[in-house]
Amino acid sequence: MGCAALLWGTILLGCSCGPGPPRVGAAPLLAATYVLDDADGLGREFDGIGAVSGGGATSRLLVNYQEPYRSQILDYLFKPNFGASLHILKVEIGGDAQSTDGTEPSHMHYENDENYFRGYEWWLMKEAKKRNPKIKLIGLPWAFPGWIGKGENWPYDYPDITAYYIVSWILGAKQYHDLDIDYIGIWNERAFSSKYIKLLRYTLDKHDLEQVRIIASDRLWEPISFVMLIDSELHGVVDVIGAHYPGTKTVQNAILTGKKLWSSEDYSTFNNDVGAGCWARILNQNYVNGNMTATIAWNLVASYYEQLPFGRCGLMTAQEPWSGHYKVESPIWITAHTTQFTQPGWSYLQVDGHLEGGGSFVALTDGLGNLTIIIETMSHNHSKCIRPPLPNFSVLPQRATFYLRGSFYMVETLQVRHSRLDFESGKSSLFQQLLPVKVWRGRFSLDLNVDEVYTLTTLKTGRKCDYPEPPPPQPFPSSYKDDFNIRNPPFSEAPNFADQTGVFEYFVNASDPGDHVFTLRQVVVQRPITWVSDADQTISVIGNFKWVNLTVTCDIYIEKPRDGGVFIAGRVDNGGIYVRRTKGVFFWVFADGTYRVTGDLAGEEILMKGLSGVRDNAWHTLTLNIQGNSASGLLNGYPLWENVTISKPKNGWAALGTRSFEFAQFDNFHVEAS
Repeated sequence: MGCAALLWGTILLGCSCGPGPPRVGAAPLLAATYVLDDADGLGREFDGIGAVSGGGATSRLLVNYQEPYRSQILDYLFKPNFGASLHILKVEIGGDAQSTDGTEPSHMHYENDENYFRGYEWWLMKEAKKRNPKIKLIGLPWAFPGWIGKGENWPYDYPDITAYYIVSWILGAKQYHDLDIDYIGIWNERAFSSKYIKLLRYTLDKHDLEQVRIIASDRLWEPISFVMLIDSELHGVVDVIGAHYPGTKTVQNAILTGKKLWSSEDYSTFNNDVGAGCWARILNQNYVNGNMTATIAWNLVASYYEQLPFGRCGLMTAQEPWSGHYKVESPIWITAHTTQFTQPGWSYLQVDGHLEGGGSFVALTDGLGNLTIIIETMSHNHSKCIRPPLPNFSVLPQRATFYLRGSFYMVETLQVRHSRLDFESGKSSLFQQLLPVKVWRGRFSLDLNVDEVYTLTTLKTGRKCDYPEPPPPQPFPSSYKDDFNIRNPPFSEAPNFADQTGVFEYFVNASDPGDHVFTLRQVVVQRPITWVSDADQTISVIGNFKWVNLTVTCDIYIEKPRDGGVFIAGRVDNGGIYVRRTKGVFFWVFADGTYRVTGDLAGEEILMKGLSGVRDNAWHTLTLNIQGNSASGLLNGYPLWENVTISKPKNGWAALGTRSFEFAQFDNFHVEAS
């Protein structure tokens, strides 16, 4: 591990405490002055910069990393004055349903079921707290188990049940993991119910959770802002108005509420340098243009198969636990420009924040004499976020002169951190420490180029730290086995399986005579209250999306009599929010003694069908062999069907799953691919 040292030399030339000599052969820089003064009071209180794990299954592969790589990734994300140094961690309250890149398990699959050790968000929150005890924690549901709606795809018909379910998650976090949840949301990017929000506040208070604040509605500024203005009781129980992808703008009604305004989900952009430019721009301009005092990125770390929707839309990338490879992407160091030199509880200064030549700046203070200024000059084409569309604007090289007034007049020196996103050479300079800027009688100047970020601060605590290079990238192993024989698994899900509908968990089959005591079981038996269009079948994918020729073998156990069924599959081409349109080669067997081969998960494209003799409540071994344009299947080692012609897809993952939301077990999974 190391931390970058101070850079000396000519790079200092951009900083001066006077106008400086003209540049030979260059047009004079656009020049403007800006005053930073706290004499007339401060602006809004800063609430922090954070990221989302979930919405969904975005941290799925992270937990499978071996040490020391897993801890290194966590340090880059959460350790103060190290990397991103995040102030906020927002996690999905798993609802057993597809929530973008997979499903996350609920703490209550069924009405009389409670388990506060499922999934990996508990673990992640503890790891974040271990590194930064002050980090703020937020919980938000994307979906809910089906029992909450009593058969309806709606969580508000029985608001007391929904409130009990959410409060149980908060209580479980404390009881089983000693985690204090700071904020709770309503329903991600879906409708809100005023009645439910009020009942949630009542239920929180009833369980001595007065300190838990409510964010609403994690969608748009309206209609929540308008409703709060006309409903004083709702206004009294909502603490933060959270909007998603606001394009750095707010609305008048939101400001009139007097509440904290957050961009409670933002970014969602491929994590190259354009993504870093997007992130740099909105981190400043969400406050400058929109009075937003917290910005939260979706997502924390791209730890899911890259071919799922929104691949690599995390602050960093860690999608190869089998190799140990990960990459600290440029958005990590853009984050550090703000997070390493501010803290929640600091205050923004009252400034306009727009630079004359384009770009923006914010200034924050702890009220104790410390000052941090963050400047960004991101150009339009190098800072486009995935949404919303970005109106045209221009940014020019410019000289900015700052006058420090009020309690900052006596500041003599400012530490400097600098990033330049270089889109010509591809060799960006990130979070480099420059020589300090000397402040002369409350004045200093800075020459700003395009696509730069500067942090100037009285703090001397910032560091750019790193670990030795992780192992090089490797494809998913072409020979892979899992017998699920683990008595006390550290996580509820088997490594590398990415559930796309349903939830597949380690299971102890106590009644088995011995061969199948430890298995993988699909456990969601009622369609959840969904966030997107989950499939009608359950499915978990695994492996290398580029696999063409492969043999998948798995022992299967149908638990549902009569119309139960399971499958194994290859060349599976889709998942996430698009799971319903998944194609591939699917080998199904059913409890009624029939089998099918289909070209899709929905089972509508039938390639072959017949009798198999398979029954429920008995173990059978399925083998699917795909070579070139032909596929064949074995049952218990004997050929059942062969010479089925496959035209598409040409490649994809391996998978397993069930015909419906039903119990079923899997064991001795094995894939050989080429």
